Amino acid sequence: MPTTPPSSYVEQTDSAKTAGRGLSIVLLAISAFVIVTTEFIIVGLLPALARDLDISISTAGQLVTLFAFTVMLAGPVLTSLVSHFDRKRLFVAILLVFAAANALAAMSTNIWILAIARIVPALALPVFWGTASETAANIAGPERAGKAVSHVYLGIAGAMVLGIPLGTLATEVVGWRGTFWGLAALSLVMAVMLQIVMPRLDRPARMRLGEQAQILKSPFFLANIALSVVVFTAMFTAYTYLADMLENLAGIPSAQVGWWLMGFGVTGLFGNWLGGQFVERDPLRATLVGVVALAIAMAAAVSTATNHLLLAIAIVFWGIANTALYPICQVRVMKAATHAQALAGTLNVSMANAGIGLGAIIGGAVIHQFGMAALGLVAAAIAVLAALMIPFIRRLSR
Repeated sequence: MPTTPPSSYVEQTDSAKTAGRGLSIVLLAISAFVIVTTEFIIVGLLPALARDLDISISTAGQLVTLFAFTVMLAGPVLTSLVSHFDRKRLFVAILLVFAAANALAAMSTNIWILAIARIVPALALPVFWGTASETAANIAGPERAGKAVSHVYLGIAGAMVLGIPLGTLATEVVGWRGTFWGLAALSLVMAVMLQIVMPRLDRPARMRLGEQAQILKSPFFLANIALSVVVFTAMFTAYTYLADMLENLAGIPSAQVGWWLMGFGVTGLFGNWLGGQFVERDPLRATLVGVVALAIAMAAAVSTATNHLLLAIAIVFWGIANTALYPICQVRVMKAATHAQALAGTLNVSMANAGIGLGAIIGGAVIHQFGMAALGLVAAAIAVLAALMIPFIRRLSR
């Protein structure tokens, strides 16, 4: 005769499930840290690998462009094709791909092999971001979805604060190949941890590519995607050249610039948390507050560059607003989709990469034509444009 389990047993079981889900989100955040570090570490390794492979620094720099454009072009299609896959197996497979690609990069003997080692993880990165955001939201439940996504996005802030600087410093000790070997090992460890810890989730219903693409017929969704492009263009018009601005405009010694950049990243940790706290209430309003704060901070950073105390204050608010907009934009775009949220999340990542590239181009042109002093003002103007788009987008939601 079946018996009802005691309430204490049920409570312990529920508590264990909750702890397992929380740990799964933490592991996704650490995986994001490894993945973002893999994407951007190449910037710090360029001089060393250019010398070792006997290529020019400009040729080596094309590896950065190659990665970004691969993410932008291939991400949406690949995500839609695997959107019905078991999430646990998918994440494990992605991290195994990163482990293999980083190992191949470490063994590269020429630029062509290294290019392959960069293309392969670039194909997997947008799939991770689209599905990880959706999975974290599903694990946490609708009431805590925004906070869960922001926890995953802590991986970005962590990579900026620790991963990229430490990886670059490690190059001085173990060489650029050793850095890639380290990333390969970390990717493998995270694959094993996710395999052990992450619970099995219900597989999403399989949808054809055409069905998923129906979200592209929604003016409201497309407007939100366009808003992400403008937001990330504003962010990276100035951020791409922040180190140059600190050194050449503010007169900060080159040896101290890294500490300022690290401070920017540390304040971003708070911004990431803040974005997760407020995005659930009203994603468009959270975006509006974020871009207005970003515009003020970027403009203030330029106008106060010679006063290092005021500059530090501006950098703090810039870092908070900048990093808060990562989870805000991701949640906002996913909520704007009526279905196919994994594809929606990946489209946002792809368009963010488009904005990153466009911002770098605009920022370079501004410096060339008007000088470094105009950079913050132009970036602020683009952020204001994003703010002006929001009332029109809100009308579409009605």
